[in-house]
Formats: sequence, structure tokens, C-alpha cells
Amino acid sequence: MSLQKINTRTIVLILMILAAAAMRLVTYKFPYILSNFTPVGAIALFGGAYFTDKWKAYAVVLLTLFTSDILINYLYTSKWVMWYDGSFWVYLTFAIMVLVGTFIKNVTVGSVGIASLISVLIHWLIIDMPWLYGTLYPHNLSGYMQSLTAAIPFERNMVLGDIVFCSMLFGGFELAKSKYVFLRTKTEVAA
Repeated sequence: MSLQKINTRTIVLILMILAAAAMRLVTYKFPYILSNFTPVGAIALFGGAYFTDKWKAYAVVLLTLFTSDILINYLYTSKWVMWYDGSFWVYLTFAIMVLVGTFIKNVTVGSVGIASLISVLIHWLIIDMPWLYGTLYPHNLSGYMQSLTAAIPFERNMVLGDIVFCSMLFGGFELAKSKYVFLRTKTEVAA
């Protein structure tokens, strides 16, 4: 595969991820209705599935999320917040979601749907640990169950966001690959 094909494919993937990340700003305008209805899970799965160099998947996805977090935090607080309590766990969760995306070898509605549900489950189980965010819930199993229960509407919105944004990202890229051979990997061209 030529260097031009690699660069073009990578640039298209990055632009698609950036465009999806820009949709996070819609959530800011409608925080109660669209809370957690974001493209972040879809971005992580998409990056993991399509970057042939997996380090690029982690770097592009996590850097995009980090940058958009800074902007969103500024919109909410009027302060430039680069790191906050729980940041480590948030980015760890999304790194795991990128890993889940790397297991998508054949892009189908089923494989992306299963990966999406797994990534939302990972997000739910890690991010809602009560000891990460102070004293809202007791720091024991009962508090964890309370936190998980309270998070169900947010995780439901994450599932809905993944459905919409995975459809756009995966469907859009698969359509583009069917029309433009230079977006295909070496093995896809050979098949």
C-alpha cells in the first residue's frame, strides 16, 4: 500500500472523529434531555476498528476526547480545566472501549451492536463507582448499587447515542470504502 493511501485513509478517519466529537457541543445546549447522548463511545469503537496502526486509534481518540473535554468544561465552568477528579478513570474507560473496537474484524450491525453494548457496560461499571466522586453514595457495595441504579438513564442515553453515532461513523465509512478504493486496507483491496 502506498504512503498516500495510508495518509488519506488516516486523514479521513481523523476528520470523521473530529466531526463526531463536535456533536458533543449539542449536549451542552440540552444538558438534561441529551445528558450522555454523545458520540464518545462510538468514536472509541470506530477508532479501534478502523485504524490499522492501533497506537493511532488510542492517540487520536483519547486526544480528541481530552481536547473536547477541555472545551466542554470551559463552557460549563468558564474555566480551562485540563484534569479533574475521575479523569484517569474516564480515559481508562475510553481506552478500554478502543480496545473493544479493535476486536471488530467484520463490520456488521451485529458486531458493532455487541461491541457498543459491551462498551456501555464497561462505562457503567467503571465510571459509576461511588468512591471516585466524593460522598454522594456510601463507599460500599450498597452505595455502588445505588450509583449504578441512578446511572441507568444516563447509560440508556449512551446506548442511544452509540446507536446513532455508530450508524453514522461505521455506516458512513463503509459506504465511503465501497466507493473509494483508496480508503480500503491492503487486505481489503486484495480480497
